[in-house]
Amino acid sequence: MSSEKPTAANGLSHVDETGAARMVDVGEKPISRRTATATVTCRMLPETAERIQQNSLKKGDVLSVARLAAIQAAKRTDELIPLCHSLPLDGVTVDFQWLDQKRLKISVTVSVTGRTGVEMEAMVGASIAGLTVYDMCKAVDRSMSLEEVVLESKSGGTRGDYRRDASTEQ
Repeated sequence: MSSEKPTAANGLSHVDETGAARMVDVGEKPISRRTATATVTCRMLPETAERIQQNSLKKGDVLSVARLAAIQAAKRTDELIPLCHSLPLDGVTVDFQWLDQKRLKISVTVSVTGRTGVEMEAMVGASIAGLTVYDMCKAVDRSMSLEEVVLESKSGGTRGDYRRDASTEQ
């Protein structure tokens, strides 16, 4: 194992020359339109899925609350992830797709016109939406799980576009 301290010079952007954590200065980066989409899959009992679809849970409309939670989480990512920048988001969209009778896929897309990307905002939004679904359904299904929180795509910025390739999954 190397005793070399990680620095921006050897490829780690979030540490300084002494190895201490730092927030990257993006002040010189060009402003551009940036978007990112992340997803999470909620696995549950078929009965739970049916109750969500029928809006018959005591806590209320699960998907509406999860949508609001995702939007709020994306807007507050800088408060949760220590080295993230505060960003004035242009938009957050949240979509739900039933993959089958037991799996709900939540997709969160975040956009900004700025100097840094919104990958973390999309991933935090997706994660919190999934956790909200769990919270609202746990009284009837404690076996629920959140699976595969992933960045599906990003666009903009100096490193260009990215689209997840399912054939290269680990």
